[in-house]
Amino acid sequence: MKNTILSACLLFCMSAAPALAEWGFSEGPSPNAFVQSNNMTLELQCDRIRFAPAGYEDSEDIVKKQGLSIRFMKNGTTEVGSFQAGQGNASVQIVDNYPVEIVFQDSADYQFVLDQIAANAVLNLSMADQDVSYGIFELKGSDKAINSMRSACGSAPKMAKGAMEAPEGVVYCGGGQVQRQIEYLIRQDTDEQWNAIVTVNGETMRAMTAYSFFGNATPPPGFVVALLGEDQSEFLVFKDGDRNWLEYGDGQYSQCN
Repeated sequence: MKNTILSACLLFCMSAAPALAEWGFSEGPSPNAFVQSNNMTLELQCDRIRFAPAGYEDSEDIVKKQGLSIRFMKNGTTEVGSFQAGQGNASVQIVDNYPVEIVFQDSADYQFVLDQIAANAVLNLSMADQDVSYGIFELKGSDKAINSMRSACGSAPKMAKGAMEAPEGVVYCGGGQVQRQIEYLIRQDTDEQWNAIVTVNGETMRAMTAYSFFGNATPPPGFVVALLGEDQSEFLVFKDGDRNWLEYGDGQYSQCN
């Protein structure tokens, strides 16, 4: 009986303890800061998080709930802040058959998460609706890895202003307090990752295309393509009959040419 109690205690302590591993940085074509344990991996990329929990069923659960609680701890027990990622502020999907990928709609939200990871001691990734952890990571050394990643992401080659010709096609206008004019062009003659060009109020940037609607089995009616800008912005393009519109941030932009 005593051995059974001790074994149960040991199992609970192991599951509740942070994954003790060194943070690393990989430059490569997609700079990232990462930490690996025996059965979990957390990867921070320039514009998204990839988390491979201990079991595939956990990945399925996160996507089914469409949410993840990112909790920042100054030690193993004291929470100093959190961010609830899910519908309304991020896309949550399974990629490469296993990891959960979280892409933030607002780059400021992601920068907040990175700041907190770099500043604290423990990270707890848990269910959005209850206090059950998918994974706990020690953050020692994360600040150095994140700084390296940010530096590499910021130094990624970008086309100078004027180097890209503004796209010519459907123009979208609208917005709330800030009015914008948005236009895009998908380059059919390239196999590069950045295969699209987006212009917002005369400022042109590169973007990549995504034709799946962030892991949802059925995209919304009229969905055509998602454009993921190099500044971490996202533009969702829709078409229904003769109506063309684009969603960016919290605003909807209708065809205006």
